[in-house]
Amino acid sequence: MEASRGILPDGASSMSRVAVVTGGASGMGRAIARRLALAGDTVALFDVDGAGAAAVADELAREGARALAHPVDVADPAAVETAIAQVRHDAGPVQIVVTSAGRSRFEPFETITTDSWQEVYGVNVLGTFLCIQAAIPDMVAGGWGRVVTISSSSGQQGAHRAAHYASSKGAVIALTKALAKEFGARGVTVNTIAPSLIETPMVQAARAAGDIPSAAAMAARTVVGRLGTPEEVAAACAFLCSDDAGFITGQVIGVNGGSVI
Repeated sequence: MEASRGILPDGASSMSRVAVVTGGASGMGRAIARRLALAGDTVALFDVDGAGAAAVADELAREGARALAHPVDVADPAAVETAIAQVRHDAGPVQIVVTSAGRSRFEPFETITTDSWQEVYGVNVLGTFLCIQAAIPDMVAGGWGRVVTISSSSGQQGAHRAAHYASSKGAVIALTKALAKEFGARGVTVNTIAPSLIETPMVQAARAAGDIPSAAAMAARTVVGRLGTPEEVAAACAFLCSDDAGFITGQVIGVNGGSVI
């Protein structure tokens, strides 16, 4: 695996925390990483697109933030362990984990292959499990931690031609609740954000492929009459990662414009 890339300037605030954000090269992951970094946390961006993650880290460094980039396939146990160990070495114990890396596919149920199923579950479920398991000992040792998984409204209500994606996101919701029960008494909160109708590169690619309706049709499904932005997901995530959210755990936070009520 390539070495990490980024800048950790001198004079970091003692109040800043170390956060790992997966899928940090684009979309919601990028917005979350920016929000946390510009608020003062040291952020490690994990993404299979190592060049994209490095570009975001460099951008943040130019803005005075502390950011590192690691090319990581979150479905690879060895890669995750190595990257978390490197973050711990370079920046200190991991106190925040946000699992935003995701894989979606649109296929009729009858044609889903075992490989396709395992690829979606590998990123969405196994990757979430691996990243949290590698980092949570730091949180337990410090008596404080924040885990935010990124699920989907599809995990709450299903999705047409995406049984593997919807069920994988339902698994993320169940995993979140299980971990909240297991680690709450040890100072670690675990919540999930279930976005829907957020304008991201993944959504734009699906729209271009004809897998989902037009932006106008999707906006009509919300009660606010528009699509959401990655920055709005990032704002909810930043709150869940803060001290102010210490009495919130095991919850599904729907950033969805009222499309799921």
